[in-house]
Amino acid sequence: MAEDALIHDPDGGMPRLLEIMRRLRDPDKGCPWDIVQDFDTIAPYTIEEAYEVADAIARADWPDLEGELGDLLLQTVYHAQIGAEAGHFTFESVVRNIADKMVARHPHVFGDDNRDKSPAQQVADWEKIKAAERAGKAQGGVLDGVALGLPALMRAVKLQKRAARVGFDWPDTSHVLDKIIEEAAELVAARDRLTQVEIADEMGDLLFVLANLARHLGVDPEAALRGTNEKFTCRFKGIEKALAARGKSPADSNLAEMDALWNAQKALERAPEKSE
Repeated sequence: MAEDALIHDPDGGMPRLLEIMRRLRDPDKGCPWDIVQDFDTIAPYTIEEAYEVADAIARADWPDLEGELGDLLLQTVYHAQIGAEAGHFTFESVVRNIADKMVARHPHVFGDDNRDKSPAQQVADWEKIKAAERAGKAQGGVLDGVALGLPALMRAVKLQKRAARVGFDWPDTSHVLDKIIEEAAELVAARDRLTQVEIADEMGDLLFVLANLARHLGVDPEAALRGTNEKFTCRFKGIEKALAARGKSPADSNLAEMDALWNAQKALERAPEKSE
């Protein structure tokens, strides 16, 4: 069969991948697992693959990035196949839509607009075009169109940026810091009398203001927290290594010993800085 030849053709390109996905979803001859998937069940994998792409970039692992980009591309193909089966859209319409969008959003490249603009001005123009697109979709509210599925810190920053464009923002970081102190004090003062739901609500308020501070300082809170997660991982692995040299594991240790090893690990990290 021509389809089989395409599937086994290493130079089959995008048509090959599309045919592979079509066959995987074939209700008679496809994979039982793939057949029962839908948009909702595949969405978590899509998010995971996007983060694995970001991880490969952070590690500057270009061979791994090549593979992760393929995994992410497969997610688009997967959703497009499900959409085609339901009659919502096709892979071709997805490609056409994004190509049209890129042309429309770059009139300074593909149209008659002047290219002699700063990056900041081009970002402002981009946002005006997106606002017009939202208006065309009956998304007239300032916060309309900020995806619900974004990571919470990322979505918080996007919501705050949208509100800031219409003047709903603190003028400087001092006001944000005051609000952090206020929210933290409320959480500490009320922790013994609030329900768990109310505590979670207060914690959410505090995290939202912390995201606001990061935005005012020009810091991506999602990236900052990822960096701290990695730092914590490296330091804790250092504790495990030091304990292993003593014939122990964390379960055999105690907080005082591990805290001392943690501080020693931090000192080792700072040593090169002092010698420079």
